Amino acid sequence: MAEHGSICIPVEEYKERAKKAGQILQREGLDALIVNSNESDYANARYFSGFWPLFERCGVAINPAGEAALMVGPESREFAADRSRIDKIFVLKEYREGADPAYPELQADTYHDVFKALGITGSKLRIGVASYLDTSVIIMEGIKAAFPEAEIVRADHVMVELRSIKSVNEINCLKEGYRIAELATQQVIKEIRPGMTELQMVGVAERVVYENGAEYEGLPMYVFSEASTRHAISRSSYRKFEKGDIVQLNLSAKIDGYSASIGYPIVLGKLEGNRRDVVMFGLEAHKWTQKQIKAGVIAADIAKNFYQYYVENNYQDNFVYGPMHGTGMIEVEAPWVETISNYALQPNMTFQIDTFISTKTFGVRWEKGIAVTESGCEVLSPEIGKLYELEF
Repeated sequence: MAEHGSICIPVEEYKERAKKAGQILQREGLDALIVNSNESDYANARYFSGFWPLFERCGVAINPAGEAALMVGPESREFAADRSRIDKIFVLKEYREGADPAYPELQADTYHDVFKALGITGSKLRIGVASYLDTSVIIMEGIKAAFPEAEIVRADHVMVELRSIKSVNEINCLKEGYRIAELATQQVIKEIRPGMTELQMVGVAERVVYENGAEYEGLPMYVFSEASTRHAISRSSYRKFEKGDIVQLNLSAKIDGYSASIGYPIVLGKLEGNRRDVVMFGLEAHKWTQKQIKAGVIAADIAKNFYQYYVENNYQDNFVYGPMHGTGMIEVEAPWVETISNYALQPNMTFQIDTFISTKTFGVRWEKGIAVTESGCEVLSPEIGKLYELEF
């Protein structure tokens, strides 16, 4: 069993992140930044605080000096105090759980209390709000009610700027996650048999990631077979494997908030004919993508040429999405690599090379993590590329 106290984000790095955020606020003329998170997409609040909420929501407020405060729901005061890397902690009803309790006896804090503690004064404020998609109506109404004269500015781009280029510690967390995800994948390959269910193999993977030091799965474990492999996003089921099945594995491990996933198909027998052609084209497209990556390349160019690669090989009808997406705290995070992605790759940006191809009856995904370098990319995961054809 592994211990991971040394593979983590140190406290000083959390403070540096808030300072960098403050500098961006100064640059953009913002008086405050509020980032909000929930249990499933915890990344922006955890990025500054180390806190991952359960049931409830949470948020972080930051001032232009780079000072931060954590905002949690009514039941998380002690939980947050034990886990947060931010000392200032406030309990706001806006961050309560979905059952919507009233907490009539609670003397809750307010956004005014938070801003006062951060030295943010005045009424005509410019407040940046990030995690816009994950900011609930209740949270947004609370901010607007507290500061009715404020200008609310969508500030997701601030978080993309901060999170896109990874530190050494972040990359080390990802590498450890990939190492464990591959251990889980190999154990599933060892134990899988016709007659077992997808969910049984999820159980095998879960056991391995926890035994080897992960804090959690990096994404809901993907073990799909046959028709379910067409699903770009899905959940494992009670379906029993049969001989000849294509089984898609996308298994993952989370280390100190960083989510690493490795994905590739396996076959419960021999793969022949058109099915083999599709699977192996997916692998070739995956390898093609890897060769395009280096600092300075415009992301849109990779995406446009990736689609053209499908067209040239007569697989355009099997195309689902672009060649890569950002990765880090959440296994899929901004920025994506799409045909409209007009930014240049930079060193230490991290991506999943995520090559998904789908037909009417099945699909496959070849996926691994990389970090951009000046001359190419560093593969952060154990290398993938072998087609496992299992004999029973």
